[in-house]
Amino acid sequence: MTQFALIIRHQTRPGLRHDVREIWEAHMAPAVDANPGHLAYFYCLDDNDPDAISAFQVYDSIESSRRFLETEAYAGYLRDVEPLLSGPPHVTALTPVWVKRT
Repeated sequence: MTQFALIIRHQTRPGLRHDVREIWEAHMAPAVDANPGHLAYFYCLDDNDPDAISAFQVYDSIESSRRFLETEAYAGYLRDVEPLLSGPPHVTALTPVWVKRT
């Protein structure tokens, strides 16, 4: 099984990054934490852009990533967060070829 990774960059409407983060924490943090398909997840605030958020995710497979997008938690997150974003996210799909294990 091949792992699958994503980098997702969101641009919020000016001054709304904190609000977007609160919505993410309410919907996504518990869903990601409970999802066995997520092997790693980093939710990051951009140090140089006060309206930017990036997430780095590693799934156990592309199928797991697709199944997660069909969850009620993800649908609720989208419903609440989309009005606060300046547009759709920039998504980069990646295939991990080497991972440092701790």
